[in-house]
Amino acid sequence: MRNTLEDVTVVVVGVMVGVEFAVAVFVNPILDRLPNDGGLAARGDGARVLGRAMPFWYIGSLVLSVICAALAWGDSGAGQIVTATGLLVLSVVMSVALLVPINSRVARWTRESLPPDWKQQMARWDRFHYVRVAVIVAAFALLVVGTR
Repeated sequence: MRNTLEDVTVVVVGVMVGVEFAVAVFVNPILDRLPNDGGLAARGDGARVLGRAMPFWYIGSLVLSVICAALAWGDSGAGQIVTATGLLVLSVVMSVALLVPINSRVARWTRESLPPDWKQQMARWDRFHYVRVAVIVAAFALLVVGTR
């Protein structure tokens, strides 16, 4: 049972990391290169769609890792799993404090309602997102090592 839970946790966190990495490294840069700010609508739609899905994914990943940490307590690998769990907590805090406020604004933007600093706000979100991706990549790596 524990091995199955650890495997599910690694897969859930790994897929989340893959999605967030793809958004940071591929999707948003491609959208930003579209002519005439063509990526604006796509980023807004992405903010709405992923803004609904990712909270469940982040919290689900965190809950799974907490359970894994509790079950591994005292065993080899527990330190890595606990540290990974701490990093996932940090990623949730970062999301709520830094990324969600910007994402919520982006989700409501239309061409007619763009604030004058919209490009700076999106660039700020991207910078925070890169840091969050680094945090969850580290958490994923520690989960993989700690559960083996």
